[in-house]
Amino acid sequence: MTKRIKNIDLKKAQPFIKWVGGKRGLLSQIIPLLPKQFSNYFEPFVGGGALFFELYAQGKLEGKKVYLFDINAELINAYEVVRDNPTKLIKKLNEFKEKHSKDYYYAVRAWDREENFLELDLLVRATRFIYLNKTCFNGLYRVNRNNQYNVPIGSYKNPNIADGASIYSASEALQNAVILNASYKDVLKSAKKDDLIYFDPPYYPLTPTSSFTSYSEFGFLDKEQEELFELFYNLDKKECKVLHSNSDTAFIKKLYKNYDIKNIQANRFINSKSSGRGKISEVLIRSAKW
Repeated sequence: MTKRIKNIDLKKAQPFIKWVGGKRGLLSQIIPLLPKQFSNYFEPFVGGGALFFELYAQGKLEGKKVYLFDINAELINAYEVVRDNPTKLIKKLNEFKEKHSKDYYYAVRAWDREENFLELDLLVRATRFIYLNKTCFNGLYRVNRNNQYNVPIGSYKNPNIADGASIYSASEALQNAVILNASYKDVLKSAKKDDLIYFDPPYYPLTPTSSFTSYSEFGFLDKEQEELFELFYNLDKKECKVLHSNSDTAFIKKLYKNYDIKNIQANRFINSKSSGRGKISEVLIRSAKW
């Protein structure tokens, strides 16, 4: 039977999954650009939640309402299970860890091809999601047009499948969070003046062939980026404090030309050629100078 891990600092919250485009490596550049004061916090493309967990760890969310959205139902289910059932989750992850092999990985990956997949126990689905995330190639989340997960297995000797410390600390951080499987557009219904909203959408591609938008069965290209801009604009009109990360491209900079645009340096890891990896410029857009 899995025992609750002792002597862990529950305030040292951090993402419990790997996430391509996650902001853990950029927090030192993002945090200084945040407003000193804000009311409630919204993260409508939560992904790995790096900024949320860091703000929690720094005590900057105390007394505030937190809303975490994502359109990815399996991701949101994992967040809810981490929040509500961390001990059962760790026990189940250890069961998956004991069975881990190449054949087991592909068998588990294929579960969403079955008609009864959505009828599976929510704990089992969350365990599957985290297991695949910890053992797949580069922590990618990618689906095909049928919304079926299709990332190959990674080459890890000893993947940290059942990370009890990160799950328990994340569970603590999530206790008072509102977690929603919803479109980012729903933020407009709840956000009010002085609330902080952080958008970290699928990035606009740097080149026509570099698009990675298969995070869900829905794409996120020109039309979707323009719709996000409209929402950004409307939230700004409501006097919300809006922050948006995206690629350093002419398309994005033209869209947000009337806003405060900061360049930050990120590490690029996802590229088939080693020459395509390394430092890359991204933009952080603010609704106002605060």
